[in-house]
Amino acid sequence: MSMALWVAGTNVKLNNGGFEDIVVAINPELPEDNKIIDNIKNMVKEASSYLFSATQQRFYFKTVKVVIPLTWTPQTDYKRVTTESYENADIIVADPYLKYGDDPYTLQYGGCGEQGRYIHLTSNFLTNDSLHDVYGSRGRVLVHEWAHLRWGVFDEYNNDAPFYTTGINQAEATRCSAAITGQYIFRTNKGTTRKCKVEHRTQLYEAGCQFVPDKKQTSLASIMYMQSLSSNKLCNFKSTWEVIKNSSDFASSSPMNAPPPEPIISLLHVQDRVVCLVLDVSGSMTSYNRISRLQQAAELFILQIIEEGSWVGIVTFNTAATTRTGLQQITSDSVRETLKTYLPTTAGGGTSICTGVRRGFQVFLQKYASTEGCEIVLLTDGEDSGIRTCFSEVESSKSIIHTIALGPSAAKELEMLADMTGGMKFSATDSLDSNGLIDAFSRISSASGNISQQSIQLESKGESIRPNNWLDGTVSIDKTVGNDTFFVVTWSSSIYPPGILMIDPKRKRYTQTDFVIENTNVKTARLKIPGTAEAGEWIYSVLNTHSTAQVLTITVTSRAASAAVPPITVKSYMNRDTNNYPNPIVIYAEVSQGFLPVIGANVTATVESESGIPVELGLLDDGSGADILKHDGIYSRYFTAFKESGRYSVKVRVQGKDKIARRVRRQSQALYVPGYVENGVIKLNEPKSEPNEDEIQANLGSFSRTASGGSFVMSGVPTGISPDVFPPSKITDLEVELNEDDEFLLSWTAPGNDYDSGKDPGAAIPSCFGEFQLAMGQLLPADVIVAEPFLKYGDDPYTLQYGGCGKQGRYIHFTPNFMTNDSLHDIYGSRGSIS
Repeated sequence: MSMALWVAGTNVKLNNGGFEDIVVAINPELPEDNKIIDNIKNMVKEASSYLFSATQQRFYFKTVKVVIPLTWTPQTDYKRVTTESYENADIIVADPYLKYGDDPYTLQYGGCGEQGRYIHLTSNFLTNDSLHDVYGSRGRVLVHEWAHLRWGVFDEYNNDAPFYTTGINQAEATRCSAAITGQYIFRTNKGTTRKCKVEHRTQLYEAGCQFVPDKKQTSLASIMYMQSLSSNKLCNFKSTWEVIKNSSDFASSSPMNAPPPEPIISLLHVQDRVVCLVLDVSGSMTSYNRISRLQQAAELFILQIIEEGSWVGIVTFNTAATTRTGLQQITSDSVRETLKTYLPTTAGGGTSICTGVRRGFQVFLQKYASTEGCEIVLLTDGEDSGIRTCFSEVESSKSIIHTIALGPSAAKELEMLADMTGGMKFSATDSLDSNGLIDAFSRISSASGNISQQSIQLESKGESIRPNNWLDGTVSIDKTVGNDTFFVVTWSSSIYPPGILMIDPKRKRYTQTDFVIENTNVKTARLKIPGTAEAGEWIYSVLNTHSTAQVLTITVTSRAASAAVPPITVKSYMNRDTNNYPNPIVIYAEVSQGFLPVIGANVTATVESESGIPVELGLLDDGSGADILKHDGIYSRYFTAFKESGRYSVKVRVQGKDKIARRVRRQSQALYVPGYVENGVIKLNEPKSEPNEDEIQANLGSFSRTASGGSFVMSGVPTGISPDVFPPSKITDLEVELNEDDEFLLSWTAPGNDYDSGKDPGAAIPSCFGEFQLAMGQLLPADVIVAEPFLKYGDDPYTLQYGGCGKQGRYIHFTPNFMTNDSLHDIYGSRGSIS
């Protein structure tokens, strides 16, 4: 079954061998440089030709869109951005936070054959021609990375294990093909070189040895080995071409007889963000306090989430639609306060989703000549048999629609509107404990790539609290955030606010008198911290003063403390957004600062079904199970605890502890070529610049993050007790180590009973390491063993069988006497017939 990674917004299509609508986006923090644009064009043209050749005339790049930042000067040949964005681009151009290298790489979440997240190129890589000797031509590098991104192949070199032994005092470089020729050289501290030595104990080349290839090769190299030469484990040792041949792209393509046309490259300019809230006020919104919860969440979006400079309008709909307010630009807090007064407070009538969407388009057209690139946030709780009537209008509008399904009865076709426009999909149940509606609105931040302007959710917690009991907790505000920090408390029943006590890291106390209490029925108390919030642990306690139990929630949002230092962020995704039982869902959480992975954090996903049943799942970054690469800042886990068919929402919580969480370098990059051998002369490139480890692994302190991971739709879940249909994960990290006593030490991560969850028989928890030792020369697990029985009562050959008829046995057992005493032939027959 296909497991293409779902990445919201990616829109690449394959049309007769030509890839269309590839998006290349330039980070808004890069200074304007037309050379970047020119070299993107040249790179894409070269890559298209090389891809065509490398894939045996099957594929090429047909149309490419380059997204240019809002801050760059408009040009006559720039078109308006529509559904394309930096956040959802296939290729991004951005400088790393710590400028220690220009290695191109592809961020890959999934396993072999699964699409990657994006390709990352730096501005220096695109403009500095001297890097050709290091990485090869830009077009070839792009094809190398495109194979990662599109087809989910992996590199055919290994920086962690660059050599393997082929015999006594013989070693080879890990490469593809093995016929690639070159020399093994070691750089001394004096700048000279010598031949590498083989270490006796490991039978491998010494640390620091480098394989320097010959400039001219008679053997073709795989593009996944050394992209600069003319032309693995995670794929079960299949070749790159085998993986590509197994893809749906290959199945729908055929070789072309003529060279392809040059790619058509469009330049698109980012515009101001324009958003219209299109909110359901039908009669069902009076149920389960939904209209009040809508007010709470939409108010938080207006006051805290939407970025400065954006334009916002509000539309409500039932069977008809009403424009509450046209577009207003967020230029001050007073504009935000005015906008929130237009949010609906009452509900009644039927549901016509298309009527609301069309009115949203009208709001855009009152200011702009086109709806292109504008965003609708569509919230509904109702069914609507006419929702398909506006699909063609939505598609031709080139706007983006983010959908929020509230409650169990929201139209099943709702997600289609998001899918056809590149929008995000969310669902929220009527269980207030999850705070799901606020989480959904909190995730809908700008996709411009300007992270310093985006709101970041630090805390989101809700719980049903009995009278005179407290909702307690701690939120860690780290030094990368702190500006525009809000603490928001909501309650579900009382007309009076709960008791609130909050203590900052310097022991300053805040109570409900410091909070702004809404004088409407919104049941919200909000505190904005002036300036930059103090870094450290903020302790909060919220007391239920009501006579009965009620749900209390707390949400904390903030923005970057400095535009020069990127904040720690978490982004959550799933491997698919629609799923059939019994296939698992894989949940991913990417924790990073800038482009540096953050490891050592405690990451938990909460998955909630339509009936409001939450399941917590710890996500792991240990390189086993669903997690393909250890310590890459991508925390992953299979989810199999399906309770029912329908929508499921995902929320991720991250807690970084002081002196435990740290940054690391990105692990998977295009190969940095140390040099070449040309006409027998070794020509070395400059050694690769390595970052200062103290800077890379600087203490991040404690931090808190939460983020909605969107929603997925599940079908075919059986009712009642489900059969055990989920197998354990495959073991992918078996390692063999030889110790000083000439013993093998075998280690691996034990899988779970259901993929990487639960306990496997004979194994400990999924994240532990199973270890055992076998002395060299002792018996390894075998099909036939020769050994004395404990009680020497006979020499009967036998087979140890675990299973029933037709099931393979464990092993055949012969005694030494049976193997050496020929007189036993008369008793048992010939040894061959017994075997």
